[in-house]
Amino acid sequence: MFSYLRSLAVKFLRRSEIVDDLEEKPASHPVHRTDDLERPDLSRTAAQRQARIEFGARERFKEGSYVALGGNLFDILSRDANLALRRLRKSKGFTSVAILTLAVAIGANAVVFGIMDALLLRPLEVPQAGSLYGTHYGDGSGFQSYPNYIDLRDRNHSFEDLACFNFAFVGFDPGKDPSNSTGFAVSGNYFDVLKVQPYLGRFFHGSDERGQNSAPYVVLSYAYWHSRFHSDNTVVGHVVQINKHPFTVIGVAPAEFRGTLFFLSPDFFVPIVNQQQVGAGNAFIERGNTQGVFEVFGHLRPGVTVGEAEADVNAIGNALQKAYPKEVRHEKTTLGRVGLTAFGGAIRAFVAGLTLLAFLILLAACANLGGLFAAHAADRSRGVALRLALGSTRDRILRQLLTEAVLISIAGGTFGLCGSIVLLRKLAAWQPFQVAPIHIPIALDARIFLVALLLALVSGLLFGIVPARQVMQAHPYEVIKAGWNPIAGHRISVRDALLVVQIAICAVLVTASIVAVRGLVRSLKSDVGFEPRETLVLGADLSMVGYSGDNLLLMQRRLVDTIAAIPGVDHAGLVNNYPPLVYTAAFRVNTYRDDARDLSQSNVTATPYSYDVSPDYFEAAGTSILAGRSFTWHDDRSAPRVAIANRHFAVMMFGSVERAVGSYYRNQHGNRIQIVGVAEDGKYMSLTEDQQPALFRPFLQSSANLVHVVVRSKRHPEALALAMRVKLREMDAGLPVDIQTWSALLNVVLFPGRVATMALGALGMMGGILSITGIFGMAAYSVNKRLKELGIRVALGAPRTEVLSAALGHAVRLLAIGSVAGLIVGVLASKVLASIVYQATPRDPLVLAGVVIAMVLLGLVATWIPAQRALSVDPLVLLREE
Repeated sequence: MFSYLRSLAVKFLRRSEIVDDLEEKPASHPVHRTDDLERPDLSRTAAQRQARIEFGARERFKEGSYVALGGNLFDILSRDANLALRRLRKSKGFTSVAILTLAVAIGANAVVFGIMDALLLRPLEVPQAGSLYGTHYGDGSGFQSYPNYIDLRDRNHSFEDLACFNFAFVGFDPGKDPSNSTGFAVSGNYFDVLKVQPYLGRFFHGSDERGQNSAPYVVLSYAYWHSRFHSDNTVVGHVVQINKHPFTVIGVAPAEFRGTLFFLSPDFFVPIVNQQQVGAGNAFIERGNTQGVFEVFGHLRPGVTVGEAEADVNAIGNALQKAYPKEVRHEKTTLGRVGLTAFGGAIRAFVAGLTLLAFLILLAACANLGGLFAAHAADRSRGVALRLALGSTRDRILRQLLTEAVLISIAGGTFGLCGSIVLLRKLAAWQPFQVAPIHIPIALDARIFLVALLLALVSGLLFGIVPARQVMQAHPYEVIKAGWNPIAGHRISVRDALLVVQIAICAVLVTASIVAVRGLVRSLKSDVGFEPRETLVLGADLSMVGYSGDNLLLMQRRLVDTIAAIPGVDHAGLVNNYPPLVYTAAFRVNTYRDDARDLSQSNVTATPYSYDVSPDYFEAAGTSILAGRSFTWHDDRSAPRVAIANRHFAVMMFGSVERAVGSYYRNQHGNRIQIVGVAEDGKYMSLTEDQQPALFRPFLQSSANLVHVVVRSKRHPEALALAMRVKLREMDAGLPVDIQTWSALLNVVLFPGRVATMALGALGMMGGILSITGIFGMAAYSVNKRLKELGIRVALGAPRTEVLSAALGHAVRLLAIGSVAGLIVGVLASKVLASIVYQATPRDPLVLAGVVIAMVLLGLVATWIPAQRALSVDPLVLLREE
């Protein structure tokens, strides 16, 4: 080993002497051999020729000796790189198109990986995140009750401890400039389970909880402390008002901790035992209230597997269902990664779809570049043949081609990575909704750079080896004698197959983008059971200013009457909690047939969405009453219990709309409720949902802190909103309200479809760019190789259409084959697209026509310049050059 290292050191230190020796020896050997061969019957010139033939190419001998010397890897790579750079500089058009193509593909994949890393790969910024799991309660809502959480925490044997959290949308008053804020209501052991340490002050603990409303403490997030309290180190001990209740600031969370939901950063944390004060009503004590806890999580005990923990949790859930059959419905509880437990399935499906499409972009780019490299190698066929004839090895030529491919891939990867960094930074700073601190937690770390580098190198090798077959099978004598004419004949070449694959992939992407756009347009014009146009929605949490009990109902009535009295208001109707499709927030209730006596979960007939509304709500919402009557102000707590069902509930429960009116059903408490009207069906939680049952009840027979008033008017929204605010200040100057158009409030439910449409549209544009470059490369190469033939055709008087057919017919046929294949695949993928975008289907005639027109336009753009060159062929110039 020592002698080997010593020889390597000598080779590096005495490199110049060794190189000079290699230069002298190849020159001296033929001279000595010439002296040996020279004789009277063999002249000096003939002897020199014979000696050169025996020794072969001098450069080949030098290269072989140089390689055999060893320790020269960097020199070889440096020489190959310099030669590759010179060749690429001579082909600027080819180099630019190749780099742009690869930059688009690698940039798209880097962006998708950054999103995947943020949402799926990177754990929470807490200690020992690998053993932290959340429970997804399998009752269909994603939530569970607080008493069920207590039982799960105390009776399980799989977790070290279990914590929970829920959302808290409150009015936050630090002493001046009160505002609406979003926080987490968390269990007392929340920070202990996460093993997080405070930045300032302290956290609350389980020992601080002594019953309902017993822990009026608040912990600020670092970002909220920095922005709202200007990083005041004396904030600990300060008393703030949350929904008009005093809470003492006891600490500030560390900067890296942003809660336990990846895409929402809370402003503060309060104990969940104080949920009643932050607007959650009686969720703390009601076992049947499944809105008390959003997620439960904890660290698994050492040695406990996920399967064992799921079995343990499910056993507890089944036991609770048996113990409380009226309040608890348990199907299956699964464990998942904390931060995405309730949303994991949808987000994984969306990211998987994006990843697949981004991979298709990369595959199309590699196919495009493979075709371009094959054409580029064919253009250099004579030069390659001459190098082979002069003694160069095929391995050396292949290495040179791969070096060019790797350089292009590195350049394309660099540009693509730079573009992706800019886009990822914009995505990290993007907040789609002003009402909630929702964001994508993207971090630009080394993994994104490594993925981009790996993709660049792999891509370079993939498209760089495409010309290998041409080089390995090339015969120097035949190439030099006849030239290289890969266009001749009708055999489908590898380059043709790659172009068809690329066009098919791009056609799939174009189909997906047009389907998404079409689906989004249809969703905006679809019948959702109400008319959001010419409608404002006023939202207010009356608990923020201290309304409760009978005062709450009186304030709700005053709110409706005050808004309805504003000039220009046609109708004003109130709905407790949220209107349909707003913030995807809807609550279900259990209903039973009138003759039911066993009100357990197993006997539930339907679980409709439930809304408490005022008498004029249906007119304000634009919802039609199909049968029966609407509510009146006499439908209060002293009147019989009544409800209005949608058509779906009426048919499900009673068989028909006509039979429903006047019939009774029972609620989860066993109370009989009469159906007095039937409203049209609508959408309540999501635009993509199947038709769901729904019930509407008089708001005077139940109360809620959070209310929304739907206001229908033809007045300009801004003028009407200003008039509403003036009236509300006269009524209660301290009441915080939010006024938006109903269409604007639908942005949340439309957000997934719009994001999918933008993503698919961007990928479709990338696919279109790749199609143009691929078709252009094939068409330009075809025209360039057949210039002589085209010149002869023109000289013989061939019409322009025949010249174009000869020049571009092959490329157009490949475009048609790839487009048809891509369209078929897009149609077969209709179910996947329909799950992403509402009412999206490639079988729509407009979609099919749009794809055909798009591919035709792409073909025209790509073949325009080659067509112009083919038509401008001058036979005299070609013959003179020949």
